[in-house]
Amino acid sequence: MRCFVIPRALVADALTELEEALPTPLPGETVPQALDRSLSSGPITDPEREIALGQKLAGSLFPYPLAVELNALVERGIRSHVRIQPSPSTALVPWEGLRVDEGERFVHNSDVSLLPPSTIRNALQRHVAPWDPAGRVVCVLDPAVPGLGGALGPVLGPIGSDSVLSRMMKDLEGRAVVAPSGSAATPLFQRADITRRELETMLIGASRLLYVGHVTTAEHSLDARMHLSCGPDTTGHAALTGRHRPLTAADLVYGHRLGSPQGWSMPNRVAIIGCESGGDIRFAEPAGLVSAAVYAGAQYVTAARWLLPTDIGIRTFAPHADEHIRVLPDAVVAVNHAHEADNPVATLNAWQRKQADQWENTGKLEYSPVIWAALATTFA
Repeated sequence: MRCFVIPRALVADALTELEEALPTPLPGETVPQALDRSLSSGPITDPEREIALGQKLAGSLFPYPLAVELNALVERGIRSHVRIQPSPSTALVPWEGLRVDEGERFVHNSDVSLLPPSTIRNALQRHVAPWDPAGRVVCVLDPAVPGLGGALGPVLGPIGSDSVLSRMMKDLEGRAVVAPSGSAATPLFQRADITRRELETMLIGASRLLYVGHVTTAEHSLDARMHLSCGPDTTGHAALTGRHRPLTAADLVYGHRLGSPQGWSMPNRVAIIGCESGGDIRFAEPAGLVSAAVYAGAQYVTAARWLLPTDIGIRTFAPHADEHIRVLPDAVVAVNHAHEADNPVATLNAWQRKQADQWENTGKLEYSPVIWAALATTFA
């Protein structure tokens, strides 16, 4: 094993430039202000400036001996699988999208996944859930959050019968679980009856979880929150916010029944598509939703590094966005497809590669890294 120490002074400028380009709020910013800064004139919406930023990040973060080693593998026709365990300071780095050569990004030459801390992946209590390609898929798609419209309103917007999401659910017909046992199976989206009690039961024996909705972070990673339809009658580690109690990473690890602690069991493959859902590694103790899912049995967890703008958000803040732009639903479908595949990492990387090529060839905002480069798969 070889270790390389990169002086902070060599990477500080590139990392600061990245933070200023992304839609995650900077200290003192509101979410609308962050979206306006990033989407109205930021480099992530301009191919030439985004490529320059990707080159700068790659030049700062890849030690020369490592770059030579990876290049030698490429020349031999070997596609490596690079597993990265980021530090808090590199938590936002879109490794897959880094520009490593002329016309090529890291994901063109290698499969890229994230590696959870050894204390999580090697925990004695951890038992990896079995994988069944024909197993049940628990789908929690844009759940309604009680009493908290506005900021925690629907993320997917209206979904027609001919949408890519409706077609995705049609393909999962017979395997998708969208409602608690005994409940009506419709609607598929924006249900108001999925609480922590129902979800915990629905996950028993499932092979996959696909969650699309709101995720928020707090002052420590165990307080990272998924927002289901949980009302004031639920229990857990988070205080009530109005009539809603969020589901935290601590609830998954220690259980949400405070008088009788018992952690959750997670299926083999978990997708948590929400703002900063993969934000564990920003903390000194990376124990957020991704780590909680891994600890509870997941082998693959796909989540987002930074704030994910909705399609409405993109149309609102990006001046050149097409009025019919569709970005987030396509990303959901891509993640679902990856988690159906034999190799979720390689399959998601293939989609990211295609998006990157389209971005450079067309410059259209729907192919911007603002969504596809935010997504990363932790493989444990």
